[in-house]
Amino acid sequence: MRSTKWMVAFGFGIFMLAPNFALAQGHGNGHGKGHDKHAADNDQDDHYYKERDRESARGWYEEHQNNLPPGLAKKDRLPSGLEKQLVRRGTLPPGLQKRLQPVPVDLERRLPPPPPECAHVLVGGHIVLFNQRTNVVVDLVDFEIR
Repeated sequence: MRSTKWMVAFGFGIFMLAPNFALAQGHGNGHGKGHDKHAADNDQDDHYYKERDRESARGWYEEHQNNLPPGLAKKDRLPSGLEKQLVRRGTLPPGLQKRLQPVPVDLERRLPPPPPECAHVLVGGHIVLFNQRTNVVVDLVDFEIR
């Protein structure tokens, strides 16, 4: 009698856990074969700055090349180690957070308005769309500084 109660309790416990195991299997994130084959095709779609915004910013840069603000001048270029840390969807390290400069007003007018909690800033030859709350680089525009 006693062993029957334990077997019923054990069976009931297994019965209660079975749905959890079935849900845990799911479909995953699809990191297997063929699941990421269109990532390069769609990569351009998730940029905040469109090509016309990038061209407009580069046009502003060409117009003001002789009188650049801090953050865009040649002396403000980042060392290669810090340059590699400035990536889209990456967190801005504290060393780069100290180098943030505001975007000049006339350049700001050429850019699309930033999303909530974000701002356009200059960092070492780049216009960076920066989420001020999470310290994440949403997008960036690079200038080839000569």
